[in-house]
Amino acid sequence: MRLIPEKESLTVEFKSDRNRLPDRDLVAAAVCLANTDGGEIYLGVEDDGTVTGLHPLHQNLTGLAALIANQTIPPLSVRVEALDAGGQRVAKIAVPKSTRLVATSEGLLQRRRLMADGSPQCVPFYPHEFIQRQADLGLMDYSSLPVAGTTVDDLDPLERERLRQMIDRYGGDRTLLPLNDEELDGALGLVVRHNGQRVPTVTGLLILGREAALREHLPTYEVAFQVLKGTQVRVNDFYRMPLLKTFERVTEQMEARIEEDEIQVGLFRVPIPTFDKRAYREALLNALMHRDYTRLGAVHMRWESDGLVVSNPGGFVEGVTLENLLVVEPKPRNPLLADVIKRIGLVERTGRGIDMIYQGLLRYGRPEPDYSRTDTTTVVVQLSSAKPDLAFLQMILETEERTGSPVPLDAMIVLARLRHERRIDTSTVSQAIQKDQAAARGVLEKLVEIGLIEAHGAKKGRTYTLSAKVYQKFGQSADYVRQAGFDPIQQEQMVLQYVRKHRRITRQEAAELCRITSDQAKRLLANMARRKMLTKRGLRKGSFYEIGPNLWARP
Repeated sequence: MRLIPEKESLTVEFKSDRNRLPDRDLVAAAVCLANTDGGEIYLGVEDDGTVTGLHPLHQNLTGLAALIANQTIPPLSVRVEALDAGGQRVAKIAVPKSTRLVATSEGLLQRRRLMADGSPQCVPFYPHEFIQRQADLGLMDYSSLPVAGTTVDDLDPLERERLRQMIDRYGGDRTLLPLNDEELDGALGLVVRHNGQRVPTVTGLLILGREAALREHLPTYEVAFQVLKGTQVRVNDFYRMPLLKTFERVTEQMEARIEEDEIQVGLFRVPIPTFDKRAYREALLNALMHRDYTRLGAVHMRWESDGLVVSNPGGFVEGVTLENLLVVEPKPRNPLLADVIKRIGLVERTGRGIDMIYQGLLRYGRPEPDYSRTDTTTVVVQLSSAKPDLAFLQMILETEERTGSPVPLDAMIVLARLRHERRIDTSTVSQAIQKDQAAARGVLEKLVEIGLIEAHGAKKGRTYTLSAKVYQKFGQSADYVRQAGFDPIQQEQMVLQYVRKHRRITRQEAAELCRITSDQAKRLLANMARRKMLTKRGLRKGSFYEIGPNLWARP
């Protein structure tokens, strides 16, 4: 097992110690990591990953931890351990991510970033970036701050009327409708009192601001709608209008281009759009709500040949990762703005709009939304426009009609995986739905109960396939036999036939022959040996089975 990473990254720093690294350089490296995502410093390793070891004066590892704590403000507590790499001693210094800004005792304040070639570097941490850092950590709500230099005259009465109409149209918080303009602004936090004057907040300016005021006071705000056909740009519109007006304009652009097919399910005709309306709306609104408004850059919605790509400046907020996206508690970067949009009725009040993005793709048999291009500076999601799987959609619709309730997202993820991977186990499902194995088993057993999937094997070897009934509906009954495998008697006969022809069989060969797991093959062969149908030869990995004494006389 390699103790030292192969190269530097956003959270890994190599420091040469052949000539004794100066204290100030070591402390600066720790500060740089602490002000970003934390990480590890490997002291005694060159930039190219070559291990050269610690300088004699750095052999006291306790002294290194004390040095960093004494020369940082506030004191930074690190953990230091010794590593033996190829006979060389290296110090691994684990630096925690700090919830406060950390500087060296000399006043140096730095953060870490990746350059265009993917290599990391430490850069100055400027005062205008402090707000961004605090918002990312959930320590401050930038969207609730009053905008200096603005007055209520910078708000457009027509946008306030648009807000009221949208509350009524989208079923928002109707207690807001009887309020007069000043009461409405106060109830939603669009205007606050600052130095005795009524001043728009960032959210207020975004929702109600005149375009000239937005350009002057929020120059980072911009939304782009683009339609690309290969390398050709068919549409390239940029908006700096108030947020609600921009949302309506972009959705009009989408609706004008979306095409719909239909299928007959029972007595009803079901539309199949290029993109599900709820999915692309949620993706756009998420980008507007969670973007970093302290950072230059536009929210982009790009209609490409293979899907819709929505991106926004600012990576995931603290605590949100690709591995917990489906289950993490909602953590808006701009809480006030998110609350206003929810109260208008534009997004899910629960904050689980991402579920709607997943459902809007999966129910049509399309791939899950792809967030893999997201990094520390940008969130990117791609919604596939792949051809819909009509048989899968019909299965979902018929199940919902039969059970009287929508298919839950976790179940839809499992069914979509089985449609393509054919066979899965509890561990795979646990990773797919981002929940523990107990929850995964619950989802699987519920699907078994309603007849959509079947279980094969027992205990740790238990796997699942789509049921025979589902494969029949797909017109793929032969595929079911290939995936579900054969019953125990058939398996025994197949094994015996194989041994008579090839003289012997191993566990792996039995697993491949009968389309079962290695553990299931082990149990099958052991049971046949117990009944003296087979005789085991050899030990462990070298073991195999021959015809047993009970079958020697048989042809």
